[in-house]
Amino acid sequence: MKIVSMDPEKCVGCRNCEYACSFIHSDDFDRKEARIRVSVFPNERVCLPLTCVHCSEPFCMEVCPSGAIEKDDVTGAITIDPNRCVGCKMCILACPFGHIYFNAREQVSQKCDLCSGEPNCVKFCISGALQFIEIEEAYQSNRDQFVTKLKTMLEKKSFEGEAK
Repeated sequence: MKIVSMDPEKCVGCRNCEYACSFIHSDDFDRKEARIRVSVFPNERVCLPLTCVHCSEPFCMEVCPSGAIEKDDVTGAITIDPNRCVGCKMCILACPFGHIYFNAREQVSQKCDLCSGEPNCVKFCISGALQFIEIEEAYQSNRDQFVTKLKTMLEKKSFEGEAK
């Protein structure tokens, strides 16, 4: 299964991912319609594009009273059928990551559907911060990044100890 993976060190905060997502899903460039959201932290100089991680055991699907949330057998995406969604927002409460949004105009919940296996947000990411990769590759990348950061911290701590 593939997921949208992001590298915050590469994100430039252009929000192209939001615009591309919004356009493909609503034919408009209204970022509120996007199923990916970029959180900007100016003091830390960090931008984080965040979207659904398509959990292997999705709480949103478990709590949906109308059965509107299903797993796509082809893409592995957890999707919401707007025709079956009753707008109760239980999925929003159940998502531990906060990646389900409520469309007040249509009175339904919305989330990333991986664009049928070809995520538009990834196509239009100018910096390469977003990638559509196998989930194991994403896990390995995260482990590698963690180890690199830990090593850097330990080296810095060791250097500070020698300087005293």
